[in-house]
Amino acid sequence: MKKTLLIFLLIALIVSCNDKEESSNGDTWLSGEIVNPKSDYIYITQYNKVLDTVKLDNNNFFTYKFKNPKEGIYSFNHNEYQAVYIEPGDSILLRVNTIEFDESLSFSGQGGDKNNLLMDFFLLNEKEAPLLARYNQLPPAEFETKLDSLRNEWESIYTSFLSKNEPTKILKEVAESNIDYIYNMRKELYTSTHANKSSIDKNDFPADFYDYRENVDFGNELLRTTYPYYRFLNFYLDNLAHNQKQDEANFDRLSFLHNYAKLKVIDSVITNDSLKNDLLKYNVRRYLLNAKNSENEEKIITLFNKVSTNTQHKKIMNRLAEATIQLTPNHIVPNLELVTTKNTVTDLQGIINKPTVLYFWSMKSVPHYKSIHFKVSELKSKYPEYDYIGINTDTHYKKWLNIVKRLNYNLSNEYQFENIQEAEKKLVLTSVNKALILDKDGMILEGNTNLLSTEIEELLLGYINK
Repeated sequence: MKKTLLIFLLIALIVSCNDKEESSNGDTWLSGEIVNPKSDYIYITQYNKVLDTVKLDNNNFFTYKFKNPKEGIYSFNHNEYQAVYIEPGDSILLRVNTIEFDESLSFSGQGGDKNNLLMDFFLLNEKEAPLLARYNQLPPAEFETKLDSLRNEWESIYTSFLSKNEPTKILKEVAESNIDYIYNMRKELYTSTHANKSSIDKNDFPADFYDYRENVDFGNELLRTTYPYYRFLNFYLDNLAHNQKQDEANFDRLSFLHNYAKLKVIDSVITNDSLKNDLLKYNVRRYLLNAKNSENEEKIITLFNKVSTNTQHKKIMNRLAEATIQLTPNHIVPNLELVTTKNTVTDLQGIINKPTVLYFWSMKSVPHYKSIHFKVSELKSKYPEYDYIGINTDTHYKKWLNIVKRLNYNLSNEYQFENIQEAEKKLVLTSVNKALILDKDGMILEGNTNLLSTEIEELLLGYINK
């Protein structure tokens, strides 16, 4: 630990001493330490494109030299994405612990201050989330007053930064957009929160509540991958789509009608092609992962193929649609190979002989696999009509088997995927909480439910009574 700290301090000293020299010749550096790394690499990206892959050294440090960078927003990715603001001549040093990624991330060196400012904004947004949940229940005028008081704190932080730094015009735009778009995003979320309620009339809103909508930039290239701008647009587009629907009164972000209308709105109002394609992909992916009707999925993907201009996005989303459609009701569950606790191979369809719940777990999360097996034990006592089959998503057989035996899990109902890559694609395993409900013939009743959700018992009981 002392050795690591010493190396870190030496790097900081070298970066500090070389700041003026590096600035003068335009060389630009990003260096750092990854505590508790998840892999041996980090990825440098910009606008969702990988610029380079950088290997960590034996002490979990990395150094990357930018080649003639343009001032703006870049990212480094090590299990999580983090934006980094780069100017030519910067020598930025970061340190992050993957166990508490956001809370531990700090910047130093030339260019560190501006990145700490943007990080402060990000953490402040996270900190204020519980307050917003309460403020959203207030009448519009009171909500806006509370929102203004929160904005004052953001502006105070920014004013303090300006008193000690001389940011460029571009950096000012990025920093000020953080304040503006977070503020406006919260108003859009407030609007959608009350879309289904009759307690608030549109006349209750202050006259200038939505004035910012008159100047929305629907195609900002600089900001298109920043969290505040992207999220604001996404929530605003939700409200635009809701206003245009004719056959559905309720506000439901996951419904077919809402998403179909939203894709059309995105296509009609977003002026930046890359931003438009990213928003189309994001919303189609979210819909497909939650959809339960194959005909509606086909309609969504048909519209997506028509309005998206990104060939790679189309390939990815069409593959996803192909998989999710096969997981909708009245399709047979994919026949994947499983490894038994006796180290033999069987197939999924072959072990289904009564109504069955499939759930998944990994050794990577001890609290999760303990809680989900506890839930299974509880459900089994209430609804013995079902088999409950747990499938492990790791690749280490002996470690998995040791856990199953040590915790006295039912050896006859525990399996491991023979080919996890194939299973992830065909079962669309994007969440550890995913579960499937099958009938006695392996026909899918629910292809994407959550074993830990409040509705699981209602679903199980409903299928028993059919």
